[in-house]
Amino acid sequence: MRLAVFTNQYPGKVNTFFVRDLAGLAACGVAIDVFPLYPEDAALWKYAEGPGESGANAIPRERVHYGSWRRGPDGKKSRAPRTGAGFGAQALRAVAESLPHGPVTAAKTAYAAAKARGWAADGHPRYDQVLGYWGNYAATAASLFARRRGLGEPVSIFLHAGTDLYRGRPYLRHKLVEARTILVCSEFNREFLRERYADIAESLARKIHVHQHGLDFGELPYGRDARAAAGLVAVGGFQKAKGFDDLLRACRILQERGVAFELELVGDGPQRDALGKLATELGIDGRVRFPGWLPFAEARAAIRRAAVLAHPSIGLGDGAPNVIKEAMALGTPVAASRVAGIPGLLEEGSCGVLVEPRDPQGLAEALRTLLEQPSLRDALAQRARRSAEARFDIWRNGRRLAEALGLSEEARANER
Repeated sequence: MRLAVFTNQYPGKVNTFFVRDLAGLAACGVAIDVFPLYPEDAALWKYAEGPGESGANAIPRERVHYGSWRRGPDGKKSRAPRTGAGFGAQALRAVAESLPHGPVTAAKTAYAAAKARGWAADGHPRYDQVLGYWGNYAATAASLFARRRGLGEPVSIFLHAGTDLYRGRPYLRHKLVEARTILVCSEFNREFLRERYADIAESLARKIHVHQHGLDFGELPYGRDARAAAGLVAVGGFQKAKGFDDLLRACRILQERGVAFELELVGDGPQRDALGKLATELGIDGRVRFPGWLPFAEARAAIRRAAVLAHPSIGLGDGAPNVIKEAMALGTPVAASRVAGIPGLLEEGSCGVLVEPRDPQGLAEALRTLLEQPSLRDALAQRARRSAEARFDIWRNGRRLAEALGLSEEARANER
């Protein structure tokens, strides 16, 4: 079975779940080619380590095709294929539907269309399935790639979070109608689609599958020993939607109440300077550390040594944050906002503490309770690990993903 996967960036700093999904599919015998829209950044290959003891890249470099709108991966000028009627009209439609969302969105859509045209001319083999791993530009490229080739390759789409589902959604209706399979990462996202596309919800329902990004529990060993009793950790891109400013304000409240803590904020992004400045203004900069982006093993170690992981999202941005799943597996109790798919991950509070978004006081109280009650931390950690093992196994979920995409022998037999 051959699968073409279109994504925004590969490798990337925040793509452990992408790598795991591909590893799960590869273990099912699926041959995968990856088509990233972003140009290659060789410095990022250290973030492409696959699961397992070897840490080998899930997808070999030669199976990753960057191309360009002018030249293919072999450096030769792209040739227009003779098949694929209607590509131009569909590409223009995609750009036109993007224009109301602003010139940047329209330009990115045009770029995705140009990349799709180039890739379609580069002589890649026929695929059993074409997957747009993100519902925005990657899915647009996947759709137009398949149309340009004219080979009848089924197209599927994966919808995750704010950047490709909750906001904007240019050209998404067409991609939903066209898709063979629609993957979502939470029941919340399934319901979100049903509400936003009520007029076609019935036809979409039969092809929507909830896929939980898997974890390799061999690389995420559970443990409650050697933890910093006052250690807090948060991991993610430094963007407003993550709510890390609320976390810093909650830490100021902890300090005022005499609660011991040390916070490690792992990540980077546009809010880095603002967060550093806020920590200084709040008088907690001596108790907050910013190590920047870390490879997965180092980020895992940071989670593993903390007493609590905080994830204070402020609204519809995250879908089902993988860092929460990783903390659940490692035995690190979680305090997180009650938004999107997070309550489902934490089983409505039985596997972690849920707080309202944009509520530093409530977050501070949750953190204080966890920091001061070791027995509660232990109970939550044990329940969370059991829940994670039951729902997030990478190899079991990889088989289910292959079945949903029609790439398993069983699924193909049923289709016949």
